[in-house]
Amino acid sequence: MSSDSQHPYLKKIHDILLEMEQTQVEPVHEAARITADCIERKGMIHVFGAGHSHILAEEVFFRAGGLVQINAILDSGLMLHVSASGSMEMERLEGYTPIVLNRYQLRPGDVMVIVSNSGRNAAGIDAAIYARDLGLKVICITSAEAYQDVPSRHSSGKKLADFADVILDTKVPHGDAILTVPGLANPFGPASTIVGAALIQLYLYETTLELLRRGHQPSILVSANTEKEQDIQTLYQDYAARIRHF
Repeated sequence: MSSDSQHPYLKKIHDILLEMEQTQVEPVHEAARITADCIERKGMIHVFGAGHSHILAEEVFFRAGGLVQINAILDSGLMLHVSASGSMEMERLEGYTPIVLNRYQLRPGDVMVIVSNSGRNAAGIDAAIYARDLGLKVICITSAEAYQDVPSRHSSGKKLADFADVILDTKVPHGDAILTVPGLANPFGPASTIVGAALIQLYLYETTLELLRRGHQPSILVSANTEKEQDIQTLYQDYAARIRHF
């Protein structure tokens, strides 16, 4: 632990969060308006990410204090628990993600949130193309600094942001790692998960407020570890059939 009054890792995270807060007000509000429109029509919010980015899909799915209308898209081939190296290969394999998404009930008017720090791999780009072709709105959570100077790994030559209706920029630097120290050749201390979780929760917070401003009562899940009982089956009755992992 550093002896400094402010730990360098926490300071870097704080600085990135502050920059994100100062620059992402309008994109977050636009994403919230689109998503509130979707929920008012009884639509769903689908969240997709490959590799470590899938963590943000789980972060907001079936989550205490979160919206009910979240559908996490979780495929073992794109996650880490079966094969981390294999998931990296699958993330770059064009044509695989549409096969995954075909198992889920995506409908026109729904919202697809795609998380990819680099925004260059086939999985996220294929997901955006697939969703847009079906008539979904696409919101991406990515880092402009991470993707601006690297080539796409997709045959279109484009990045994830090129297919997004709204881009939410985490402001995480290229390479994700944010610290350097003497004696260590490579940067260390990744930031994308922490900052991405804050950004996706901020977006859903603003969505909840937007619904309230419209006079629409949001459906919010209560923690099962409190004394307040909640009838989960009733709460999810309009959505459970569309949530693969419910």
